[in-house]
Amino acid sequence: MEIKVNFLIAGTQKSGTTALDAYLRLHPDLGMASEKEVHFFDNETYFTNDPIDYSPYHQAFAPKPEHRLFGESTPIYMYWRTASERIWRYNPDMKLILILRNPIERAFSHWNMECSRGAEQLSFWEAITNEQQRCQAAWPLQHRVYSYIDRGFYSKQLTDIWRYFPRQNTLLLKHEELKASPQKIVNQVFDFLGVDRLIDIKPHEIFAIPYGQTISPKEKAFLLERFAEEINTLEQQLNWDCTDWKNNG
Repeated sequence: MEIKVNFLIAGTQKSGTTALDAYLRLHPDLGMASEKEVHFFDNETYFTNDPIDYSPYHQAFAPKPEHRLFGESTPIYMYWRTASERIWRYNPDMKLILILRNPIERAFSHWNMECSRGAEQLSFWEAITNEQQRCQAAWPLQHRVYSYIDRGFYSKQLTDIWRYFPRQNTLLLKHEELKASPQKIVNQVFDFLGVDRLIDIKPHEIFAIPYGQTISPKEKAFLLERFAEEINTLEQQLNWDCTDWKNNG
């Protein structure tokens, strides 16, 4: 059975993509990738030759006759600069689901995850104040681990996506709303994809790593100063009220 991937949960990391992926797997019409985070469009090795061989991508799926749409969740796609064009060349009609989280909380959650993986040894303060220097090691690509602050500048990432895809092909969601009202948000996703709604979605939180410490007032103030202009830009760009993000702490 030949397939074409129709939709992606493409961002952003540490914003509830694992939970949303699990909710979408409940729908009989949706054929999700065998595992979350296929990492195709951010993998440079797949794009060294032309034409692109998409067979490794399609091998991540196990299509069934009842599947009407195919999708996967790789939250770095939104952040990875070359991913949007690659996705567009694969399927210019792709639908992109993007979950945004308070960038201050997202950065701290990201750091906490890397610490739990053993990929980060610095304190959060040391990590965010030395991020720019540390991320230069990955140049000309972005750094996959130490990009705690950089990933939180959503407005440019969205602008890059909209260079290739019309806005009606993107669904922007708030992490806080997904967590508080999963049934409402998942219904929005089903409507966006054009499939029937499912009733009685059971709220659950997946892959929540306990924090060994809390973010300090100094760290919050530092990040709020970094993100203040960005949050204002997002409010205008998306017509959102992000007062809760600005009042963080």
